[in-house]
Parts: sequence; structure tokens; C-alpha cells
Amino acid sequence: MDSCRRTGLSGLLCSLSLLCVLLDIQLDGVLGATHVEIEHHLEMGRKLLAAGQLAEALSHYHSAVEGDSKNYLTYYKRAAVFLAMGKSKSALPDLTRAIQLKPDFLAARLQRGNILLKQGNTQEAIEDFEAVLQRSPDHEEAQDQLMRANELEELQEDAHAAYHQGDYSATISVLERVIEISPWDPESRELRAECYIRMGDPQKAIQDLTPTTRLRNDNRAAFLKLSMLHYSLGEHHESLNHIRECLKLDQDDKECFSHYKQVKKLSKQLDSAEELIHMERYQEAIDKYESVMNTEPNVPFYTNLAKERICYCLVKLRFAHEAIDVCSEAHQRDPRNANVLRDRAEAYILDQDYEKAVEDYQEAREFDDTHEIREGLERAQKLLKISRKRDYYKILGVSRSANKQEIIKAYRKLAQQWHPDNFQSETEKKEAEKKFIDIASAKEVLTDPEMRQKFDAGEDPLDPENQQGGGDGHGWPFHFDPFQSGGSFHFKFHQN
Repeated sequence: MDSCRRTGLSGLLCSLSLLCVLLDIQLDGVLGATHVEIEHHLEMGRKLLAAGQLAEALSHYHSAVEGDSKNYLTYYKRAAVFLAMGKSKSALPDLTRAIQLKPDFLAARLQRGNILLKQGNTQEAIEDFEAVLQRSPDHEEAQDQLMRANELEELQEDAHAAYHQGDYSATISVLERVIEISPWDPESRELRAECYIRMGDPQKAIQDLTPTTRLRNDNRAAFLKLSMLHYSLGEHHESLNHIRECLKLDQDDKECFSHYKQVKKLSKQLDSAEELIHMERYQEAIDKYESVMNTEPNVPFYTNLAKERICYCLVKLRFAHEAIDVCSEAHQRDPRNANVLRDRAEAYILDQDYEKAVEDYQEAREFDDTHEIREGLERAQKLLKISRKRDYYKILGVSRSANKQEIIKAYRKLAQQWHPDNFQSETEKKEAEKKFIDIASAKEVLTDPEMRQKFDAGEDPLDPENQQGGGDGHGWPFHFDPFQSGGSFHFKFHQN
């Protein structure tokens, strides 16, 4: 202290030196953790780890590392927690730091070698296993893992050689073992995914690529490829989810942004089209699906889907001929699509071609034997059976979509034409009587909503087989038959 009492520059420097010493002592007391505190954190971390409370255990190990950054064991124990949490990437730096602090720490070297092996880093893994064996030649686990690492190195070379030769099946076969040894290696999974793509199996490619998005810190390429694969399969919502993940990593990524705009536009159109169908706005839905085909003309799935849904909408609009044409095109594009066959069958029913309707329903049932299709087939068969007896639509010459006004107009015209009083000979009169009864029956059934609904469902409401009391098959619709009144009967036609 006496020396510091000297004046001048030397005295000032001596005072500053003393101040620094005092500050260092104070900061050490404030910021540094005591040995007791560090031991407390380590003990709590051990207990919580044993209890499976990993996040809480990790917090205590963080505090222990901060309190004593020179203790190799604290790094090793924190690495153990990271591994228990499935965070091998986070464990590696701690294991490396533990080895730096204690180069002969074999447990850390072995653990790091195991992680590196699972990540497919064979050279680094081999170095760790060999370092363990140098200090402990009889270490069985290190010996086994070194053999696996050497095997993996050879397999990786074989897989790449087969791939470059274009033998994708052989590549996949080799990669099965590669991935078994190194399940955390994204490169092997990406290579196998590429093989599956080239072999035309995008679903398996998706299964391999999905985990690689977590195995690499910034795997925008995998997110983009996943999005494109889902897009090609028609899974536009999944495609949109993956391309958004790519943009989260880098919003300026040109490839991802370009694909995002395309997927978003198409997805919006598809969702809008289905919403219009749900609202029964079928013509607008058709227009929207036409836009879908313009937006994406190169992926067959979307054109096939658009044709299928337009076919459905045309049936709902009761445009029989247009529906048959579009449904036939859709069927040609996708012959095993039961929905298209079902909808074309309904279009044939609208067109009163019941034989073809039955054929389509039977074919649809081969691909999708649902209750709806079985019910449709049964209805088509009933309509075919009825048509061979009496088809009220054909009798009046109207379509199945005709309204009441059109039905009455057709009835009046035919009733005037076939009224029995218009014929002189007995033979012609009997033929006219039969025609006139059929015309009147058709008018009665088709202008009565309940009876028409039954007929459309495949049941003839005037068929004696469907009524109690029987009959001769051509009942007079007004509950009496003027032709059984005896003698000659003169009709007087009344306009309805």
C-alpha cells in the first residue's frame, strides 16, 4: 500500500491495478457459482433425468455448465440428457468439449463415435473407435462398432456405384443395410428416395424424404421435392404445407416461391370448386374446374379429377348427352374410377338407356362395392325391367328431366292424336284405346310428384304386381275402365 502512495503516473497505475483486483473478487462472488451450487444442480439433474423429466433436468445441467465450464463431466451428463431427448445434434458439441477437456475420456469418445456412425460419418466414427481401442484394446463395444463402421463405408461405396450404373433396384437393396446402420444419415435416405422416384414409386420416396427435413438444419431442397411429389399425386394441401416450410427457412428462395404460387393458385381453385358443388351451384363449379385444367394441364391427376367432377355436375344439371360425353372421356382417362362409372350410369338413366346404365353400375361394383353403387344398380335394373313393360317418359316422348308443363303439353298432343273417336275400324279403335290408356297413365304418374318419384326409383306405381288386388297390367288411371261398360262407348275428350 505504501508503494501506491507515490504521486504521479506510477501512483495512478498502482491504484487502477488495485481497483481491478477488487472488482474481479466482487464479480467472482456475484456471477460465479459455488461448488455447493454446482453439486446441487448436478444432483437435481440426475434425479430429474431418472424420473424422466428431461426438460427440467436439462435446465439444471445448463446451470451446472455455466457454473463450471471446465468440468468435462457436466458436459458429458448434459449430452446424456440431449440424447435422451432425441437431440443427437445438440449432444455432439458437448461430447466434443468433454473430450477436449479430457482426451482419455473413453466413454465420451465411444458415445460420440456411435452418434457419428448413426449419422453416416464413417471416417470420424472410425477415428473415435480406434482411439478407444488404442487405450483399451479389448473394448468389445468399440471393436463391434469399428467393424460396423468399416462395413458401412464399403456399403456406401457400393450403393453409389450401383446408382451411377442405373441399377436402382440394387441401390435400394444396399441402402436397406446402410440405413439400418446409419438411420440418422439424410444422404442415404435422399439417395433411396431418388431411386424410388426413378422407379415410379413416389409414395415410398415421400416416406424416405420426410425424415430428412429434420435430419438437416436447412433442408429446403427436401421440402421442395416433397411438395412437388405430393403435388404430382394430387395431394395439393400437403404440397402447400411443405412448400410453406421451405419458405419459412428462406422466404426469398426463388424455386420454392415459384412453386408456392402455382400450388396456392391451384389449391384455391380446387377448394372453391368443391365448395360450389356443396352449395349445388353446379354450372359455376364446372367453370371453376375448367380453370383448374388451364392452371395445371401437365399433371394428369388434376385433369382426370376435373373431368370426373364436371361429369358429376352435368348429371346433377340433368344434361344427359353432355354428361355422357364428358363421363366417357373421364372413363377413358381413368377406367377403374367407380365414381365416373356411377355418374355415367346416372346419365344413361336420364337418357333412358337403362341397359347401359346397368352395365356401368355392374362395372363400378367391381372396383368399389359400396352401398350407394349396389343401390344404384338395383334401381337401374328395376328401370330396365319397367322399360320393357311401360316407360312413361317414352310413351309421352319426353326426357326424364321434363317439367310438369312439358309433360302436360306432350300428353295433350298425344291424347288428341290417339283418341279412339278419331278411328273408324274396330282394329284401329282397339289399338287407339290401348295407346290412349297408356298416354293417360303416363300423364297421371308423371304429374303426380309422389308417383313420379316411385317410378324414377324403379317402381311402376300402376303395376298390379306392386298393388294389392291385382289387375291385368294395363289399369285405367281414373279407377274405372270405360271399355268394360258394355255396348259401344263414345269418348268425349276433355282438355286438362
